[in-house]
Amino acid sequence: MLSPWSYLKRHKKKFLFAGVLVGGGYLLSKYAQRKLQEFQEKEATEYITQARRQYHFESNQRTCNMTVLSMLPSLKEAIIIRLDSESLTSLLKTRPANKFEIWEDLKIISFARSVVAVYSTCMLVVLLRVQLNIIGGYLYLDNSVNKTGMVPFAPPEVQQQYLSSIQHLLGDGLNELMTVVKKAVQDVMGGMSLKQHLSLQELDQQLESIRQRVEEGFGKASHKPLSWYLMPDEENTLEAQVCGSNGNDDMTLKLLNETRDMLETPDFNMVLNTCLRRGFSRFLDNMAEFFHLPQGCPTSLEASGNLSLERLPLAKIIPIVNGQIHSICSEIPSHFVQDLLLIDQVKKFAANVYETFSSPQELQK
Repeated sequence: MLSPWSYLKRHKKKFLFAGVLVGGGYLLSKYAQRKLQEFQEKEATEYITQARRQYHFESNQRTCNMTVLSMLPSLKEAIIIRLDSESLTSLLKTRPANKFEIWEDLKIISFARSVVAVYSTCMLVVLLRVQLNIIGGYLYLDNSVNKTGMVPFAPPEVQQQYLSSIQHLLGDGLNELMTVVKKAVQDVMGGMSLKQHLSLQELDQQLESIRQRVEEGFGKASHKPLSWYLMPDEENTLEAQVCGSNGNDDMTLKLLNETRDMLETPDFNMVLNTCLRRGFSRFLDNMAEFFHLPQGCPTSLEASGNLSLERLPLAKIIPIVNGQIHSICSEIPSHFVQDLLLIDQVKKFAANVYETFSSPQELQK
């Protein structure tokens, strides 16, 4: 009995060290297991959160597309009423004495309303992408973050007030756009004879000249950027859009100001310009169907050599241009609208807007 006891006494430190080592290893193993479990739980939570966020975003984009299509009939009606070519064509059927003057008016009105239709449809697509992804981001925060006792970011009345600001594009903004476009069309095509023959390439050049005047102005300092037609930039005008007298006014004004800030970013201008290029390209492709190009010839703007193969007198081009609004502003998904909705830059821009306003950092603002 003395021998084992003596052995233990002689090697006491070794046994203590071994015990500490084994016990420490056990505790370290348990700690590692707990940390691994916490990491896995965190990863799973983040994955579920991201999946829920992605699903909400994709649902929001479908809402954007449906909203665009639902608003196009109102936009088309507003353009047709204010740029009325139907009354002019009816007058021409009566063979009036001033037929030449009516044809001249019809020339300006027809081109103006198709150009306005392209601009306003592109603007509607991009503006709704901004608005619905801002409000969608806030709704995601309202639904996903525990905000017990906190005022929601986007209650229904705020959503209604905020989204009603789209009426500027359909009202004052559209009126101003029509005035500017009509003047640009008059400057470019006012002196052009109805007997003059134009090819698609020459028609494209006329449209580019009109666009340059609309987007760069007429040499006046008072020229307004395209974003003005979407939302007025004057602070008092933004405040005037918030017409209620309750505590939600500040929230609505915050959303409007955030939207205005977004419309002034280089990314927004790039996306809008991309839409306009695609829109006017599709418009010309639609026109190409009436120029009877030889079979197999591409009609894209990129195939510029083929755009000068066929010419039509301006008098024949006018009715074709006049009818394009029904394709551009069609509530039934047309190639024109689908082209705009499927542009990659539009999708990426929408994702960036949603990401910004659905981020938990918004809670700190």
